[in-house]
Amino acid sequence: MADSCYSEMETKKSEQMDGDSSGSSSEDEEDFTWMTQQTQPQQDIPPEYWHMQKLIKYLKGSTPSTTALVLGCLNDYDLDSEFMQLAIREMNTLEVLVNLLETSDRDFRCKKLALSILARVTQHVVIQHEVTNLGIIPLLVKLLVDPARDLQRLAAAVIANVAKLKKSSKLVRTCGGIPVLVHLLDIKESILKKPKAQQTIDGAEEMEVALDAARALWSLSQSNRNKEYMQKAGIIGLLPKLLKAKDENIVVQTMGMLQNCGNLPKFQVAIQTLDLVEDIVRLFSSSNNMELKKLCAMAIFKHSEDEKIRKLVHIHHGLTPLIKLLQQDIILMDRDLLAAVTGAVWKLSFSVQNVLRFDQLNTIPRLVSLLSYDDETVLVHVVGALAECCKLEHNAAVLQRAGGIKPLVLLLNLTNQALLANTAHVLGQCAWDLKCMEEMEEHDAVRLIWSLLKNSSTKVQANAAWALVPCIQNATDSGEMVRSFVGGIELIVKLLQSPDTRVVACICAALAKVATDQENLAVVTDLGVVPILAKLVHTDNEFLQEHLASAIANCCNWGKNCFEFGRLEAVTPLMNFLYDGNDRVQATTIEALSQLSTDPFNCITLHQSQVVPLLIKAAGSSDRKKQQAAAKCLTNIRKLALAADKVKTKQTQQ
Repeated sequence: MADSCYSEMETKKSEQMDGDSSGSSSEDEEDFTWMTQQTQPQQDIPPEYWHMQKLIKYLKGSTPSTTALVLGCLNDYDLDSEFMQLAIREMNTLEVLVNLLETSDRDFRCKKLALSILARVTQHVVIQHEVTNLGIIPLLVKLLVDPARDLQRLAAAVIANVAKLKKSSKLVRTCGGIPVLVHLLDIKESILKKPKAQQTIDGAEEMEVALDAARALWSLSQSNRNKEYMQKAGIIGLLPKLLKAKDENIVVQTMGMLQNCGNLPKFQVAIQTLDLVEDIVRLFSSSNNMELKKLCAMAIFKHSEDEKIRKLVHIHHGLTPLIKLLQQDIILMDRDLLAAVTGAVWKLSFSVQNVLRFDQLNTIPRLVSLLSYDDETVLVHVVGALAECCKLEHNAAVLQRAGGIKPLVLLLNLTNQALLANTAHVLGQCAWDLKCMEEMEEHDAVRLIWSLLKNSSTKVQANAAWALVPCIQNATDSGEMVRSFVGGIELIVKLLQSPDTRVVACICAALAKVATDQENLAVVTDLGVVPILAKLVHTDNEFLQEHLASAIANCCNWGKNCFEFGRLEAVTPLMNFLYDGNDRVQATTIEALSQLSTDPFNCITLHQSQVVPLLIKAAGSSDRKKQQAAAKCLTNIRKLALAADKVKTKQTQQ
């Protein structure tokens, strides 16, 4: 068809053209050969390339009817071909096509055909940049309000392509395109509810425009600012009816928008108030369209950071279809779908109620089987889900029986920081189970976890330090194991000075376990741990307060450490933890004060600070450990007071 159109043009219009077309073509051939000779042999250049170059020449300075005929011929070519796109760019065709959209005296056919070509070629990034720089965005926005629906549809289709670029996306917003696109989506429910075969001509045209408008908004919704503009333009109110449309294509585009907008609070509120979760679950469960399933799973993944959304997914029975699809081997063929489903399972696992349901669906063995999958995004989600599931104690044993410990330990050798953080997290949960800990020791897991403290990511550092707490506590010979790691203790002390509060808190928790061994405590003392801990007592972070107090308590059991904490004025700020801290903070603080009270000068400080009433109250606690620590502290204060009274009495008698 392309060759026949070209021949017709050659015979009918050659006399109207300015200059020698064959001579110009010869020059173009030489230029192209020079450009491509290093990458592509000339014999590989298809003949269509030369035909297209000659056709393009007819666009310049021709009549509307000639222009329309040329554009029709160009549309018959394979415009996805690298050579065809090169021909278009080399002959400045894009500039001509953009000018056709702007010229008011061109007829409807030329604009439509130009838009049709642009809708095809702008799927490629280089051309997206070029047409944006040529000023196409304002012209496209103007065509969105043209009475001709074909022009509206094609303009929206081009916007859908070019709006993937940040610059183009911003221009659509600043030119006022977003409200217009949202308006094009606002079609009658009676049209949306009819199958495509039953639509009237008018209804079918409206649906086609709405479909491309939805595609454009999906592309635009990658920007947070655009999401806000979409929300102000009323997109949220349209979502319920669009998700119930009979045409699955428009549902797919709408779901694409929705899952992109999941991080915006107003969209999250709308999902709850309009109960869009029910629609998402329904579409995921009932549709055979894998693209739609993927988008629904992605929407659940992105929205399930919110506890209310997780609860709604559970209420609408969304967990079962997710796990059923996850357990089908066919999902392994689609990486994106697998990533979306495992991501949804991970976020939903943040709720204990959902984990209990996943247990009933035998989810952990399936997740373990995916630990050998060769996609790191999937692995991040799978390991994250396992970490959340293992917060319930019994699931560590389930994971171990499913053979999950060894593949998890092997993942510690990778470099993906999100994956390392999640892997350290799940192994830390498993280490509380003695059988899991035994297997972890067999595979040298503790050394690998300890090495993560050197990672540049603070999240990896924090999760690794937190995982070391049960590892040190449950290791066969924890003291010797810790000393066997060259530079390990020095690294712990160094990280106490991290600017990240969570890292410091987790390191304090690990340090508290390290300090239970006298030899290790001597080492950390020599490394200057006491002054560092003393500087940290002015924190108001409860998580840090809890584990800092625990570290101080255990570090008091060596040499003059108790006296040093007092000399460095750490006792009074530490007592302030009792006033504002939660029950866990109070428990570890009382333990620390109990240890500090073994030094007479600290007892004086405690007595003068009027901590006794708080200790008396703690002594009546139902927590036996808290009772004992408070009683010990009171005893030490009382002994010092009695000794002081005896001295005063003796001095009076003399």
